[in-house]
Amino acid sequence: FSVDSDKVADAIRGAKALGIQGMNVTVPHKCEVIRYLDEIDPLAEKIGAVNTIVTTENGYKGYNTDILGLYRAMCSEGIALKGEQVVLLGAGGAARAVAFLCAEKGAKKVYLLNRSIEKAQAVAAEVNRAFAGEVICPMIISDYQKLPEEKLLAIQCTSVGLHPDTDRAVIEDETFYQKIHTGYDLIYKPAETKFMKYVTEKGDTFKSVAAK
Repeated sequence: FSVDSDKVADAIRGAKALGIQGMNVTVPHKCEVIRYLDEIDPLAEKIGAVNTIVTTENGYKGYNTDILGLYRAMCSEGIALKGEQVVLLGAGGAARAVAFLCAEKGAKKVYLLNRSIEKAQAVAAEVNRAFAGEVICPMIISDYQKLPEEKLLAIQCTSVGLHPDTDRAVIEDETFYQKIHTGYDLIYKPAETKFMKYVTEKGDTFKSVAAK
């Protein structure tokens, strides 16, 4: 159903009246819808975005299943975020949500690399404040050579490499990929991005996840 921005409250009331048991919510309503829900999952609340609503005994409850799906994919591949050193590429909405996930699941350190250091700093400050720590470290993406020497988990959260612009990766230097033990790309088209090809060729291990 297409819902105008000023009709979100009406849509939720209407869904309740119709007895709808569950719904997906997409942009631009993922943040706005929260104020009209009866309950929200703690991680979704920290992220500040809901994409799934289900009926509970208390009413409508909101979740962010984008991030739960990513975490499930990681667990199925034997990747545990707890104690892990992570590189996040990008500081947009997807990277922000993944940063919250990493902090929630006990990552040791998350290096948030972005072209705009101000945007990376803003995301880092928000996540660190929510978890009362300094787990997120903002960096300008050109400083990737300053990453620690130990092997890292890398999660690619930018749109670079998305069809039809498939012949690019956000970082082209092969020395970056030698720092990676596992890579995830949130881009799902093409099935194998240039980022994933680099990880396959230069990294120790290769894993990928398709985002929907």
